[in-house]
Amino acid sequence: MRGRFTDGRTEFAVRASSADAPDSFQVYVPGTRADIVLIVSGINSGVMHATWGEGWRGYASEWKVWLEDTAFRYFYRFARPSPHPKGGNDFREGASTRRPGGVRFCDG
Repeated sequence: MRGRFTDGRTEFAVRASSADAPDSFQVYVPGTRADIVLIVSGINSGVMHATWGEGWRGYASEWKVWLEDTAFRYFYRFARPSPHPKGGNDFREGASTRRPGGVRFCDG
């Protein structure tokens, strides 16, 4: 496990596909390892793709970007998550989906 973080409602954990040169990582809800939130693959090739878990696809783009950014920080062993954009409010689709400035990491 690379680390844990929260959006104010749910705790998330990040794990790499392997200890040496992982090509992907997963974000999951601890205690329910079957509840995969996000898989980012293609890290070594540079052609990254985000695959969202079934229960998480309906969240707003803004929340997904925040989760991707924070997961990348933990994957690369940065200890501080970025501030949650709306302090733990519900980010399901229908909420504001305007993406704040920044770099998009994944094609997915």
